[in-house]
Amino acid sequence: MVISDESVTLLVVADGMGGHADGALAAEATVATVEREFAAQKKPILDPRGFLHRLIERSHAEVVGLGKGRSLESRPRATCALCLVQDDTAFWGHVGDSRIYHLRGDAVVGRSRDHSHVEVLLYAGAITVEQLASHPMRNYVECCLGGAAELPRMSISGGKTMAAGDVMLVCSDGFWAPLPEAQLASLAVADGALPDNLAALAGIATRLAAPHSDNTSAAAVLACVVD
Repeated sequence: MVISDESVTLLVVADGMGGHADGALAAEATVATVEREFAAQKKPILDPRGFLHRLIERSHAEVVGLGKGRSLESRPRATCALCLVQDDTAFWGHVGDSRIYHLRGDAVVGRSRDHSHVEVLLYAGAITVEQLASHPMRNYVECCLGGAAELPRMSISGGKTMAAGDVMLVCSDGFWAPLPEAQLASLAVADGALPDNLAALAGIATRLAAPHSDNTSAAAVLACVVD
């Protein structure tokens, strides 16, 4: 989802965790909470990082509430990725393995780091990028919204300056996992309208992952910097 209010734009993707009951309900509650909090927030946002932290905190509390009275293992859960763009600067926050990408030209100049077991192994040098897709624990997410009441570990970025033509992309693992990084990066230089190109990539991701395709959600914004 893309939410915009004059000079501030917020991208949000929430992905219900399929191994837990009511994952879709958790994702819907997350998006609704983010949308409500954004509408109530005074703009411009003076503390973007604090605001993203608060969005994740309140979304987590909302999803935890959905699981009251259930056993811990059966409670709804979701991953979440947010990107706030204001004054040609992007800030992002996430929990789980939904990602934020910063695209420039035909390259990925930055992306969020998943809260997953294989990402820990990758950064530790224990496995290679090529081994990620086939690793037996590739679907193990170490933290999420919902489940236990304690606030999950989250990552909040500093400000990323955007240049004209840059694209910020927020997406679920069903979108990014089947696609080579070069194909993702092409979104910033592809001919045509950004929404059409994003939909085309989602279709490719779904076909590549078939017959085991996952939730394929994405949102993107193109920077048009005015000097």
